[in-house]
Amino acid sequence: MDKTSYTAMIVEETEKNIFTRQIREVPVKDLPDNDVLIRVLYSSLNYKDALSATGNRGVTRHYPHTPGIDAAGIVEESRVTSVKKGEQVIVTSYDLGMNTKGGFGQYIRVPADWVVKMPKGLDEKESMIFGTAGFTASMSIFKLIETIRPEHGEILVTGATGGVGSMAVAILSWLGYSVTALSGKTNTAFLTHLGAKAVIARKDFLADTTSPVLKPRFAGVIDTVGGEILAAAVKSAKQNGVVTCCGNVASPDLPLNVYPFILRGVSLLGIDSQHCPMNLRTRIWKKISKDWKFDFIDSIYEETDLHGLNEKIDLILRGELKGRTLVNLN
Repeated sequence: MDKTSYTAMIVEETEKNIFTRQIREVPVKDLPDNDVLIRVLYSSLNYKDALSATGNRGVTRHYPHTPGIDAAGIVEESRVTSVKKGEQVIVTSYDLGMNTKGGFGQYIRVPADWVVKMPKGLDEKESMIFGTAGFTASMSIFKLIETIRPEHGEILVTGATGGVGSMAVAILSWLGYSVTALSGKTNTAFLTHLGAKAVIARKDFLADTTSPVLKPRFAGVIDTVGGEILAAAVKSAKQNGVVTCCGNVASPDLPLNVYPFILRGVSLLGIDSQHCPMNLRTRIWKKISKDWKFDFIDSIYEETDLHGLNEKIDLILRGELKGRTLVNLN
């Protein structure tokens, strides 16, 4: 490749526990020595990216660093026959953007076994509107609908205005499920646009949750926040209900007893999209590219470039973003 430098967001620790973010040119040769060099066209902003961008050592151990757990683009160089120059590809999860330079730069170099070939029906932009958030929502839905059908009843989605939650509302509604959205924000119009049949305020949902079990209401739940909201959701599940859990922004602790499990047969399924096996990963991306690609995808995101990321990072940390934030690296 002729290009010797590229533009990226660089997060540096300028003093002890003081981190700054700059957009600047960096050498291509400083990328890690991995199999596949990709020219990144689009990325997206996730909560984990914001943590990495503010010096959270639980996400990123060493700085300077380029965050971005999502990337979609074109293969520029490959040392393996399974991935070819010129192919359109997606990279999400694994260690990208955590301790490996990520998608908030115009180039990444990653192991070949992190690379997903772009499925027919998606392009780089569309794949990053979904991104890790949409993939995590889809993985949750994949698990949920193995046993729960639309006729079984309501599906609750918590944290519904966030990236994972909003994508879950949109996909489930597109698939014919009756979705109830739970949010701490007053974004009823946004959620009903995504297809939610009802919207519950967080404070109302948690008004009386001290009982071992609550009135059975939901056939299934996609929880994105954890903590007492997840506990109340499990308690509110109907007989043989299915609850998926993929986040802990509210709390990693789960104040819950065993009664929903032994009296109602509720199943609680953990979702780990970071280490999803490649065979399942490709199956889910194919679902996203076909049956689960809802026709109002253009209304669920805002677009920014690298220079606009600082503001978006601050907003997502304050819980003031809704939907998806697409990062254009062209």
